[in-house]
Amino acid sequence: MQSTDIPFSKTYLSQYASLSVTRLLTEMNLIDLSEFPSTEQLNALTQNFHSNWQGPHFVAQSEFGEDESRYYETIIGEDNRVPTRESNWHDLFNALIWIQFPNTKALLNTLHVNDINKFGISPRTARRNRITHFDECGVVLAVETPKDNNTADLEAFLTSLATHNWHEVFIKQRNTWAGDVTPFIFGHANLEMMLNPFIGLTGKWLAVAVPEGFSQLSQWQQRNELDNAMVKRIAQLDDFQQAPILKPIPLLGVPGWHHPQPDSFYDNEEYFRPARKEVKPTVQLPLWKHS
Repeated sequence: MQSTDIPFSKTYLSQYASLSVTRLLTEMNLIDLSEFPSTEQLNALTQNFHSNWQGPHFVAQSEFGEDESRYYETIIGEDNRVPTRESNWHDLFNALIWIQFPNTKALLNTLHVNDINKFGISPRTARRNRITHFDECGVVLAVETPKDNNTADLEAFLTSLATHNWHEVFIKQRNTWAGDVTPFIFGHANLEMMLNPFIGLTGKWLAVAVPEGFSQLSQWQQRNELDNAMVKRIAQLDDFQQAPILKPIPLLGVPGWHHPQPDSFYDNEEYFRPARKEVKPTVQLPLWKHS
């Protein structure tokens, strides 16, 4: 089923969508709606979750005239407005990412606009391609800095993840995901695809160091902390000028994001693929060399 055919229905979502999607919609107080939230409702959400919202205003795509020729990111940068298609899952999830991580989304948009102004719209720069990949398919791993600053075990965990040692990170170290590493979906295209999850669904992860005690914060405190940490992290990585950065992660393998997840689930090498020998290591590791 294409996402355009999926209704905004709690019945459908509870039966078919990934647990991560239903949790997000529940946290955003949207799960009980019988139809897609309007842009007015999305703008109201910004006030519900932020005491001083400085992010953009969501505007229905139909409100833009046919003579509007500016590029999408340019409109956001110049007008502080996000064109949003009505009754559209992709754009709804994009709005929800803006509401959760406004500083990071604003930074990515600024980097897009900077490259557009310097190099033109086409061809796209390598950096813009990397930004888009993260914006659409990103998974952010909030990695809590140990109290004793002994980061060796967590660096080893991230190295295992980067080298596709899936059994190690998803089975043997499953408990690591319960506190030391907290995953967040940043890519709105990933959220859209998780409405109807399938074997093969993959994101691209970015590790971000967060302070000790992060896992004990409330959900919105975590988002605020992570939003600021992501901005810092992207700057440390030269604003995505470096490569390679992002590494693949099978989304249905992340503990708590899919059901069921028996150990045998991770034996499917068509999904949990071994790393190719010729692939270059990510420049984002070790994590704490950038901190």
